[in-house]
Amino acid sequence: MGKIKSVVKRSGAVVPFTPERITNAIYRAAVEVGGRDRDLARRLSKQVVDILERNPAAEYIPLIEEIQDVVEKVLIENGHAKVAKAFILYRNERANHRKQQETLSSHSKQPSPNIPWSKIWHILDWSVDHGVNTVEGLNHRIKAGEYSQIITESEAAYTVDVENAVRGILARKDALRMVLITGPSSSGKTTTTLKINQKLKEHGLKLVTLNVDNYFLNLDQHPKDEFGDYDFETPQSLDLQMINRHLTDLVAGKQVEVPFYDFKLGKRGPDVTPLSLKPDELILIDSLHGLFPGLTSEISDEKKYKLYLEPLLQMKGSDGEYIQWTDIRLMRRMLRDAAHRAYDPRQTLEHWHYVRDSEMRNIIPNIIQADEIINSAMPYELPIYVHRLLANFLDWQKRYRGDPLREDAYIRADRVAELLKTIHQVVDDSNIPSDSVVREFIGGSSLSY
Repeated sequence: MGKIKSVVKRSGAVVPFTPERITNAIYRAAVEVGGRDRDLARRLSKQVVDILERNPAAEYIPLIEEIQDVVEKVLIENGHAKVAKAFILYRNERANHRKQQETLSSHSKQPSPNIPWSKIWHILDWSVDHGVNTVEGLNHRIKAGEYSQIITESEAAYTVDVENAVRGILARKDALRMVLITGPSSSGKTTTTLKINQKLKEHGLKLVTLNVDNYFLNLDQHPKDEFGDYDFETPQSLDLQMINRHLTDLVAGKQVEVPFYDFKLGKRGPDVTPLSLKPDELILIDSLHGLFPGLTSEISDEKKYKLYLEPLLQMKGSDGEYIQWTDIRLMRRMLRDAAHRAYDPRQTLEHWHYVRDSEMRNIIPNIIQADEIINSAMPYELPIYVHRLLANFLDWQKRYRGDPLREDAYIRADRVAELLKTIHQVVDDSNIPSDSVVREFIGGSSLSY
């Protein structure tokens, strides 16, 4: 018996054993059922470690599955059945996700119920018609001097999607009280929201923002990911009860006092902002978790119009595989975080694992609830990312190769590096409109954020 120093991951890699990750996993499960006691999670975690360290084998290295089994045992034996259930459900979700990934990697033709296939086929048809359904086709058009034309065509297709969404809102304006605009990180929600609001004003309607970022819980109640980082990507980081209470009051014509969240201090400040709705106003929620059921559970569906955004690019790389949407959003977020938040792009890459994890759990499964889906992908954006990011991805490709603690970062860096190497770069972005969704990430937007 002795101190555990390492753990075996499912991939077979041996990595350092970090008890704090057990604490974070227990606390995350507790948050799912309304618990916020981190000290209790820490005590339960210690019990798990104590049990593991009773193993008589010399240099015992537990499997990740063994640790999870002990966590379930400790939770149940200590009377935390609801937390144990949440932990088990999360564990099963992760197992199912791995199976889905394995199925996709073996080229299964089984369709996913979460993918908007009719929209995908429409975009693919458009891409084929415009010769940008492959990187080879994109490069050919760029070399032929048609880059500006690709920009014009792409922006026109996006505008059609925005106008369709506006028509959908106007068709239900008598019953609607709120518009939810959602999508995963860096899908272009801010620009799209501003454009929709501009068009609605032309018809006598106005969107009034309820900024759910002000409803974050204080950090001492905040869930963390397995690496100990505060997880702002999960809906459980929000005060869902207060949000629903305020939404109910606003819909009923009452005034609410919106809190102010101080991100520097990691807690709500003393200031509040009065908010109420006029007859020609609709509540706007522009949030990652706009379609998460718990965010607006107290409001009936007929009062909500739900929009979903995603860069649904339909373009095959030189390897014959479709470019992954999450990679487009990763590059967008790197550029935006570096420009506007002084955030190192490498940190964005290393943290993307929990961004993606939360998306798969809390955002992607809710696509089917959307009233309208907007494609924010611009085929012309990839060439301008080459000179901005290729050198970084080549560096990360080397840096993370063989590092079991950064396996996810390596896989993404390797995939994106190999993609960008095949794309003809464009350095001059002056032809990109100042109100383009791409400007949200590369800078130079004329829209007021």
